[in-house]
Amino acid sequence: MSDLGSEEFEEEAETDLGEYDGERNAAGERHGHGRARLPNGDTYEGEYAYGLRNGLGTYRFKNGARYIGEYLQNRKHGHGIFMYPDGSKYEGEWVEDERHGNGVYYYANGDTYTGEWFNHRRHGQGTYIYADTGSKYVGGWVNGSQEGGAELIHLNHRYQGKFVNKYPIGHGKYVFDIGCEQHGEYVQSDLDKGEEEEEEETSAVISPKWKATKITKLTLWTPAPEKPPPPEEPAAAAAAAAAAEEEPANAVSPISVAAEVVESAEPPAEESTEAITSPKESEEEEEVNKEDEVDQGEEERETINTNLEEKEEETKEADETDISRDD
Repeated sequence: MSDLGSEEFEEEAETDLGEYDGERNAAGERHGHGRARLPNGDTYEGEYAYGLRNGLGTYRFKNGARYIGEYLQNRKHGHGIFMYPDGSKYEGEWVEDERHGNGVYYYANGDTYTGEWFNHRRHGQGTYIYADTGSKYVGGWVNGSQEGGAELIHLNHRYQGKFVNKYPIGHGKYVFDIGCEQHGEYVQSDLDKGEEEEEEETSAVISPKWKATKITKLTLWTPAPEKPPPPEEPAAAAAAAAAAEEEPANAVSPISVAAEVVESAEPPAEESTEAITSPKESEEEEEVNKEDEVDQGEEERETINTNLEEKEEETKEADETDISRDD
């Protein structure tokens, strides 16, 4: 869309014409704050200096356009907002009645441009957002057209490359959200080249054609997981096994050597303080044990008999008691 957006309107120069209500200096010039109605029907209210609009003010055009911002000697200069009759709006820096510096343009169709301006046109680095698709151009501009290195961002992919007169040209790449990149270049067709050679330009504009060359994966950063220690190399393991087979049959294993060392390091066992019993002594001990067992058995028998006698006496007494109760 054109960076002009709407028809530009010239403000009428004030040479003490029209109606004025406000402050004046000693020379009778409009100076300070005042309100003026110009002969063409426009109105201005704001600051004056020596008969000219200077400082903050609001200029209203009879067709509905309006400027609110800074002035310098009757010209829009500094920061200001210009609202056009079609609904578009510019907010940013001005230099001598032209958009110059950094600013934002809100177009009537909903598009927006945010970036640098030069002599009333998009020039430098800027971002243009298309309202109908949500796509976004981020990159260079020259005299109002997309030109230079830029990135055209769509919903699920983006193009990175060079633009000339709003068309991509030369080498570039498409980056897809699914995780791959398509490299290639935009080239002009033979018809386009023929038209360039002709002096007269045709009304039809043919855009360059995309030719893909390769597809690569995206380079994504992922945390490096901790790796376990590497396993033993097969060659080293085979060499160790071969060396073990070549050992002589009478070779002493490390385990047996260690066992011998431990045994040799043990102190000699002390003689037991208990006398070693002979066979005869063991037989005598067995007889003594048997006698003890017999004695224990007799004692148990006597205890049992005593208990039986006591129980018999108790039973007799109980019987006698029952008989006496019956009498």
